[in-house]
Amino acid sequence: MTLAPARLAPMANAIRALSMDAVQAANSGHPGMPMGMADVATVLYAKHLKFDPKNPQWADRDRFVLSAGHGSMLMYSLLYLTGYESPTIEDIRNFRQMGSPCAGHPENFLLDGVECTTGPLGQGLAMAVGMAMAERQLNATFGDDLVDHNTWVIAGDGCLMEGINHEAIGLAGTLGLGKLKVLWDDNDITIDGKTGLSTSEDIPARYRASGWDVFSCDGHDFADIERALAEAAASDKPSLVACKTVIGKGAPNKQGGSGVHGSPLGADEIVAAREVLGWSAEPFVIPEDILADWRSLGDKGAEAREAWEARKVSHPEAGEFSRRMAGDLPDTDEVAKTFAGWLEGDANIATRKASENCLNVLAPALPEMIGGSADLTGSNNTKAKCQDPFTAENYAGRYVYYGIREFGMAAAMNGMALHGGVIPYGGTFLIFSDYCRNAIRLSALQQVRAIYVLTHDSIGLGEDGPTHQPVEQVMSLRLIPNLNVFRPADVIETAECWNIALQTQETPSVLALTRQNLPQLRTSGEMLSARGAYTLRAAEGDRKVILIASGSEVELACTVRDELQAQGIGADVVSMPCMELFDTQEEAYKHEVLPHDPSILKVSIEAGTTMGWERYTATSRNGGLNIGLDRFGASAPAKDLFARFGFSAASIVPKVLEKLSV
Repeated sequence: MTLAPARLAPMANAIRALSMDAVQAANSGHPGMPMGMADVATVLYAKHLKFDPKNPQWADRDRFVLSAGHGSMLMYSLLYLTGYESPTIEDIRNFRQMGSPCAGHPENFLLDGVECTTGPLGQGLAMAVGMAMAERQLNATFGDDLVDHNTWVIAGDGCLMEGINHEAIGLAGTLGLGKLKVLWDDNDITIDGKTGLSTSEDIPARYRASGWDVFSCDGHDFADIERALAEAAASDKPSLVACKTVIGKGAPNKQGGSGVHGSPLGADEIVAAREVLGWSAEPFVIPEDILADWRSLGDKGAEAREAWEARKVSHPEAGEFSRRMAGDLPDTDEVAKTFAGWLEGDANIATRKASENCLNVLAPALPEMIGGSADLTGSNNTKAKCQDPFTAENYAGRYVYYGIREFGMAAAMNGMALHGGVIPYGGTFLIFSDYCRNAIRLSALQQVRAIYVLTHDSIGLGEDGPTHQPVEQVMSLRLIPNLNVFRPADVIETAECWNIALQTQETPSVLALTRQNLPQLRTSGEMLSARGAYTLRAAEGDRKVILIASGSEVELACTVRDELQAQGIGADVVSMPCMELFDTQEEAYKHEVLPHDPSILKVSIEAGTTMGWERYTATSRNGGLNIGLDRFGASAPAKDLFARFGFSAASIVPKVLEKLSV
């Protein structure tokens, strides 16, 4: 069915009516953006977007990302009008209320059709870059019959101002992601007022300089919108469409101003808007003929989906494609055998190198793994031997050179994971996790399998000094809910942590890895790291001390233990590669490893802030003991730094003896 402009106008006004009514009922929200972009969104859904509300997870659907997530009522209106099972009109009536899936900002885990959680400006567009990357990689692997779709984005001025936008569009332009189409809500308004208060840049010129095509249209002229979107759809470059709009379009006394950005219109203005728009229906009521036009778009999508399913039936790689899109891992028995063989070794290598060794085993066995690094490939050791670069000339490649774009890399990884069919991992120094922290947080919030390889994890990186030596980063990452932070002690724990990260579909992972070499401490045991913490060395004789450590300090804890044992003091060494996993264990196991026995002294050892370790040590003799670094580091060789800051048996043993003597 082809819908003429005369029929598109009332369809767009249905978005405006639902948006202003829902925000008014909640007395909270952002009506201006949905009302301003209603015409553009209507043309997008009516003329271009490939989707099927009855099969929202259809693998070859177009991805639509509302990067300007504060305008969430645009998303909820579109989902309801086109016939998704949820939200219902009752959900929309309860916009921003407890229990409604229509949250203040779109959440991917609440509603089908919401491809990603947006709200932190710029990240939606940056995640869309990752979705477009995944689409191209899968297309290169499986061909047009199974994978050939666009990623459409609606972004506002704020999305284009954020620093991550520069990172994202530079990457997309370099990679030539022609399936990425961004519709810019060019309304000249931010919360503070006119955009001229804070910016004067030539945005189209910046995008062109980054390798994009740029088009423009009157965002309230249906024919002009259709022309611009058709031009963008035909482009073989990533495309920006500057849609000149009026924020709050239809509200006669408030449109065009910042006041309509984030506040309800008010009852009187809604009455006036209804008159201007010619909208006579009651609040939350959509006339049947208008709703029928919207629902017809979903029927059109079903035809495209059915044709795709027919092609899939005869495709020789259909089974492999379905496996990857489901997120299931292939048979990894050979990987397990290889890793088990390492137990018989005596490796003395940095855990970043151990991670590289793991990748050289995992990447050939898991073709969905897509790696990368933010310009630190040789330092992060993130490239497997079998991986070719992912470039504009080779989308079949499985290794991304992200450049110095930590935030953009992390957001793109989220987009790839959300798209499905690939498992992204990416590397940088642990200290630079601060650059991409909000994207890591969104990995956790969105429940995606993104794996962050964060190397140079302590003062052990040495001479680069305190600007590069992470002190608070590991513990601060542990504060993020639904994020597993791994700090392995040797090659065996590193392999186990990679296994766990890959097997955890709805939880992202951080692997904090060393620059300096570490001896192999494990020669037995199966997947002990899955418990989060375990007794690596048991006390000989009466146990008086439990030494709890992670990463490079586990070796030190073993040395401390040996010196205590030599003095007749029984001591356990507990390796704790992942606090989060340990905290989920049954109480009996936790008490076995760390008993609530006030006669035992518990000592934590980690080359980072001591804050947070007290929850494991405080319920012990004399309040326990925490060995760490509650200050910035210094520039010197690693061995000198560890000695200077007390990470030695010579320094720790006397402190333990003093605590025991009190």
